[in-house]
Amino acid sequence: MHHRHLARALLPAAALAAVLLPGVPSVPAVPAVHREAAAPELPLYAPPANPEAHAQARRLRAAGRGREADALTAMAATPHAVWLGDQSPAQAEAEARATTMDAARRQSLPVLVLYNVPGRDCSQYSAGGATGTAAYRDWIDAVARGIDDHRAIVVLEPDSLALLPRECPPGAAGGDELARTRTAARYTEIDYAVRVLESKPATDVYLDTGHATWHTVNNIVPRLRQAGIAHATGFAVNVSNYNTDAANVWFAYLVSVCLAHTEAGGSSADCPDQWRPHPEAQAWIDSRAARALDPARMKHFITDTSRNGLGPWQAPAGRYRDPQDWCNPPGRGLGARPSTRTGYVLHDARLWIKTPGESDGACLRGTRGPLDPERGVQSPKAGDWFPEQALELVRLANPAIMG
Repeated sequence: MHHRHLARALLPAAALAAVLLPGVPSVPAVPAVHREAAAPELPLYAPPANPEAHAQARRLRAAGRGREADALTAMAATPHAVWLGDQSPAQAEAEARATTMDAARRQSLPVLVLYNVPGRDCSQYSAGGATGTAAYRDWIDAVARGIDDHRAIVVLEPDSLALLPRECPPGAAGGDELARTRTAARYTEIDYAVRVLESKPATDVYLDTGHATWHTVNNIVPRLRQAGIAHATGFAVNVSNYNTDAANVWFAYLVSVCLAHTEAGGSSADCPDQWRPHPEAQAWIDSRAARALDPARMKHFITDTSRNGLGPWQAPAGRYRDPQDWCNPPGRGLGARPSTRTGYVLHDARLWIKTPGESDGACLRGTRGPLDPERGVQSPKAGDWFPEQALELVRLANPAIMG
């Protein structure tokens, strides 16, 4: 495990406990092999904003709402990820090259989200992806050529491991046998991507874990191992979701601990999950720290804080057959600004992975639609600009973004 660019000081346990976010228990003692000065902040890359963000800001300014326009402009100018997924191999290669070269000129670190795995999103809200394993490998090879030797963080295929083909709704993966075949192919595809991209001299790859209220630790860890986490820098938590920083960090730390435990020969079934009482989980970790948890060998993680400033939305009890709490929930705010200075040993960066202001898709919440019954409007398709949600995010940002 190399952690070429985002490696940070390995603080002694007493120092680590002092920097944890409120509500997260002190991380149990782990062997400390180095103590270094605080790692310098790595400037993160801000790509060109969605043109609709600037168009909305102009409309607000023309209407005399300059404060909201300024906040929206600030949001759009904040470093965030560049998503690649619907381009041809040649187009993806060109965009990866243009992004990483522009970031290098600006002496900043770009974040690329690769979102093109076959059967993406069970062919639902964000349907698409390569036509098969061979096509996917060609596409990954093209992206790797585009990155070349430039620095890059790669968030590899959100939802690819948290939502396997065998877990798709009935019929979406083509029947049980085909779902099993496609699930096996999914692992092969992700493993291939990890190996190819991590072979680049300045690329760090993070695999999908979903979020802290989806899979348990001992459910996601075997998936990470089968998908090639041994060859990756680490994993990503909360991509495009709304869980709090405290929940994300605790979940991620437990995943990293469990990965280390299994690497040392233990079973993931023994690992504490995020729902176990913290004292019990901490005691379990303490009992294995000396022999299994070398922080220099544990997997690192990144978190998405683009829209989690107020945490997840709780749907009104009994109102919806399927609340879809992940889909354009109302009343959410921007979260912590992107930074590589997190105060955690294993937490490489807080990032805006999902572009705030872009829709999660058409949210029907178990109704026939076409309106989102919670908002009373028809949500834009996934990835399109959603002006109403964008305004909510800046108005309710935590920390505040409006001056």
